[in-house]
Amino acid sequence: MKLPPMKLPPIRRLLALLLLGGVLHSGPMVQAVAAANTTDDTAPPVLLAQNFNDAIDPSAYLVSEKLDGVRALWDGTTLRFRSGRIIPAPDWFIANFPAHPLDGELWMGRRKFDRLSAAVRRDSPRDAEWRQISYQVFEWPQAPGTFSERIAALQVSVARANLGWLQLVPQVRIANRQALQARLQQVVRAGGEGLMLHRADALWQTGRTDALLKLKPQLDAEAKVIAHLPGKGKYQGLCGALLVESPDGQRFRLGSGMSDAQRRAPPPVGSIVTYRYRDRTPNGLPRFASFMRVRAPE
Repeated sequence: MKLPPMKLPPIRRLLALLLLGGVLHSGPMVQAVAAANTTDDTAPPVLLAQNFNDAIDPSAYLVSEKLDGVRALWDGTTLRFRSGRIIPAPDWFIANFPAHPLDGELWMGRRKFDRLSAAVRRDSPRDAEWRQISYQVFEWPQAPGTFSERIAALQVSVARANLGWLQLVPQVRIANRQALQARLQQVVRAGGEGLMLHRADALWQTGRTDALLKLKPQLDAEAKVIAHLPGKGKYQGLCGALLVESPDGQRFRLGSGMSDAQRRAPPPVGSIVTYRYRDRTPNGLPRFASFMRVRAPE
């Protein structure tokens, strides 16, 4: 039976033709191109989020839950950390992934980041752990079209792969700031971290831009541990606080957020830690900063 011609906008028509032609799934040409990059540990360029602010109109964005996972990039044959290092995933996990690039997060569920981080960094992957992990996809790197169009094409590609652990992160429209805050509270009450907002009309790009925003009840950032400051009172003999330095050279203390075990064996000097804070002072220092976790090496 002859199918009628597709009445799609030019960009969507191009994406549909790529899908129907098999270009986006395993094929010798695509595999050869991807394999040429397999040994390259250079950090691939990615889109990074800015913080949401009240001057932004959320109706221009597609909104999704901010997953507390490990960023992972698929180049057609190889799964990599953001640093470019290969993720030692089991063969069965990636065997039938699409042959086109994907960007997303490895995820085990809410409030399971530490377990996930340990699992995906083992040199010898454990099937029992990886059976609990999914690859939550939210971007098609280097594809043409707007973000809305790339998501539409990803829906087709992910459905074709038909893998329970390969999933597309749901994207929804939000009408206004009031609805955005209601959605944020709903996600946080359920144990989520916050929200991500991706401008619906944005072409694929890299770097930190307002095309991608994050919204959390509290902000977070990273800093390097400079020293361990001695504790007083009930923390006598333990680490009372971490002296840390932000990427822009600001130094400050992280005195809350650490468990007793972490105070007995604090993050080593030189390690990178993630901290929460409410906002910043006029001098750029974080207000109400508290320790969250050590960033695992990639």
